[in-house]
Amino acid sequence: MLTILGFGMIATFLVLIMLKKMSPIAALVLIPALFCVFVGKGAHLGDYVIKGVGSLAPTAAMLMFAIIYFGVMIDVGLFDPVVRGILRFCKADPMRVVVGTAVLAAIVSLDGDGSTTFMITVSAMYPLYKRLGMSLVVMTGVAATANGVMNTLPWGGPTARAATALKLDASDIFVPMIPALATGLVAVLVLSYVLGMRERKRVGYLSLDKVLEPETETVLVGAGGSGETPRASGGGAAADASDGDDDFPGLDPARETLRPRLYWFNALLTVALLTSMIMEWLPIPVLFLIGAALALTVNFPHIPAQKARIAAHAVNVVNVSGMVFAAAVFTGVLNGTGMVRHMADWLVGVVPDSMGSQMGLVTGVLSLPLTYFMSNDGFYFGVVPVLAEAGAAHGVSPLEIARASLAGQALHMSSPLVPAVYVLVGMAKVEFGDHTRFTVKWAALTCLVVLGSGILFGII
Repeated sequence: MLTILGFGMIATFLVLIMLKKMSPIAALVLIPALFCVFVGKGAHLGDYVIKGVGSLAPTAAMLMFAIIYFGVMIDVGLFDPVVRGILRFCKADPMRVVVGTAVLAAIVSLDGDGSTTFMITVSAMYPLYKRLGMSLVVMTGVAATANGVMNTLPWGGPTARAATALKLDASDIFVPMIPALATGLVAVLVLSYVLGMRERKRVGYLSLDKVLEPETETVLVGAGGSGETPRASGGGAAADASDGDDDFPGLDPARETLRPRLYWFNALLTVALLTSMIMEWLPIPVLFLIGAALALTVNFPHIPAQKARIAAHAVNVVNVSGMVFAAAVFTGVLNGTGMVRHMADWLVGVVPDSMGSQMGLVTGVLSLPLTYFMSNDGFYFGVVPVLAEAGAAHGVSPLEIARASLAGQALHMSSPLVPAVYVLVGMAKVEFGDHTRFTVKWAALTCLVVLGSGILFGII
């Protein structure tokens, strides 16, 4: 009975999330609470939740202060020179433009928020693609795939969810995965080079003078182009990209939050923070708490300005942190009632003994379709715990399952269930169907590179 109720709870949760009948936070709280009553253990719901909240508090704190920290770094202009440098590098060469798109998306993805990454990347690169007559789905595909690989950062979401669902330390999951994820990022750069060469062959290696010819009409075709007919105009983005003119509107150069005199302080603070995280000198939540406090105090010494910066990023903070605490109800009921154990017993009986020791590989392969057709909430809170329990019965550690579960993120970022992808295609004026047809195959290949690298390096 617990097996049926457990799968029923997960299925109900997934259906409501995918049909958008409930928000993730509401579903994570109400569905397990209802099923806890069905199991006959409603009186213990409070104990399950309190125990879960205690174990998830560090993860929620990490996400909260990481979002504030990187949000402030974007506000003060830490990434502005990076954007300008990439634009100078790109010039009027389609190959360089595509590679620059991948590099920019990967760097900005350090903030852990896909929407921010896509807003910055598209606003910086879109004018170049338009004036060069390049396929816009190349831009959206490369940006989404690069962000998907970088989205595995501990504060990006998937790693935190895996740590939350399996009650593990996020750094124990992420740090050993760095070689495999780095290989995946190299694969994205190679892909961007190949696609860029294809674009160069299609539109030609244009000279700056040709790009700046007024009223030059260019039809976007091939490589999954959207079929629009943009016009290039004189004095456009290519000129800014070539001479490094800071008037290029990749990021607003006149915003009040810029702190150019503190650039090197912010850069060194970020390097020190990331180094400390990798070296595990302090717990990640403590590092980001200190980093966010320093960033706010130094860059915005006046209290009203600090409050304004926190308020500017409050929506992301509330959504992500709220999701983590809501997950305490879901995981608490799943574990406290014994549903996970019963479901795992059933799953162990289904998986052939010959595959039991390969549950890491099984998890990695399943992560591709499952994270595409369901939300990260559904996969990490509904499926991964069951796979972890099944793996444990065959001697596979939860850490290995957690690491393998990250393999599908490059594909996940183009899922129709990811809100950020609509920001991407909307700003790029690309049809979602065109983006999907072009991106899925390349993103899936990148996922397989990450999974294969993890197995080759002995991480999974």
